[in-house]
Amino acid sequence: MVYLSRITTKSGDAGETSLGDGSRVPKDHPRMEAIGTVDELNATLGLVCTHCPDFPESELLRVLQNDLFDVGADLCVPISEGEEPGRCLRITVDQVQRLEQAIDRLNAVLEPLRSFVLPGGTPAAAWLHLARTVCRRAERDVVTLFRDPAERINPELLIYLNRLSDLLFVLARSANDGGRGDPLWVPGGDRNR
Repeated sequence: MVYLSRITTKSGDAGETSLGDGSRVPKDHPRMEAIGTVDELNATLGLVCTHCPDFPESELLRVLQNDLFDVGADLCVPISEGEEPGRCLRITVDQVQRLEQAIDRLNAVLEPLRSFVLPGGTPAAAWLHLARTVCRRAERDVVTLFRDPAERINPELLIYLNRLSDLLFVLARSANDGGRGDPLWVPGGDRNR
């Protein structure tokens, strides 16, 4: 259980913050960039839930928001040498598989794609496309960490974020009348206007 008695600690006033293991890093450290982008993604999903309360997959969005706190918790505690399984909250294969199952379920009823989809359509679809782009940035931030030999990252994080961006794309299409209302890219279509 999380218990926060104070919000203002003043410990970050000099531009550093604490990770979950107690170590201190600059607030612009790549790990903090990744955590911040995941937080931004979660807030974007909150906007979908708030602005589109009748969205049929709102319960799935709440599950994803909870998962994103797990992603942040995983990023917040660097993997230690010889870490015992289950000692820290880590993204799991089961969470990735849950995303894959949702993608398969939703994609099975979508109109086949005949072109690239322009972000937009219904308000829910537009917010979900924005969430997808933030998710891709979070994925890039985690890749930056993953490539640094000094950083120890749970490999499931990268897989989870990659699948999540796919799921957000499918959810956006679902919000556009099962893909029938997707605005489609017309290559060069506006050149003669």
